[in-house]
Amino acid sequence: MAIRVLVADDHEVVRMGLKALLTGQDVEVVGIAKSGTEVLEVIDTLNPDVVMLDVRMPDDEGLQTLEVLRQKSPELGVIMLSTYDNPTYIARAIALGANDYILKGSSKNDILDSVRRVAKRELPTESNVMRRVRATMARRKDRADSKDVPLTNRELQVLRHIALGLSNREIGSSLGISVETVKEHVQNILRKLDSPDRTAAAVWAVKLGLV
Repeated sequence: MAIRVLVADDHEVVRMGLKALLTGQDVEVVGIAKSGTEVLEVIDTLNPDVVMLDVRMPDDEGLQTLEVLRQKSPELGVIMLSTYDNPTYIARAIALGANDYILKGSSKNDILDSVRRVAKRELPTESNVMRRVRATMARRKDRADSKDVPLTNRELQVLRHIALGLSNREIGSSLGISVETVKEHVQNILRKLDSPDRTAAAVWAVKLGLV
């Protein structure tokens, strides 16, 4: 059976381009939407296997729609689309449950491969940017024994998330811990680093090569 795909992007040329690209393959584009609101309105009726969702749309950000979709349909495959390989967008997409993150300028073969992998719940390829960022977010024992890093493994992990631009709620989702626990880790990090705020701590992490 063909993989049922719903495409959502605020630019018509992108929507129609993806529909044309996927037509005739082992994929069926069952619907197109120009906003996250439209996606949520038609998702139950169209019953897609995979949603291709633009990261940024004017009326509601794609990442916000991703969060709702993940709560509504945990098993649904979601591919985030973007013009840029912005590590913050990628990290947020990972934290909110996206299955893949691909660039709009990707080749036809790469896009089709992503759809097929997500439909089968397979991981992205080794070279995929999302896989690399995911590895950074998951890493804990990196320079933890250095005297220059007065943080525990978990605090290092939280700091990486901070440096990638994630909110406390997104960090909690990514690490499977409560927002209250995240807040405690953040307070400990700022105290140990003598940092006035999250931005200063993030800059420290980047300078030390932790991210």
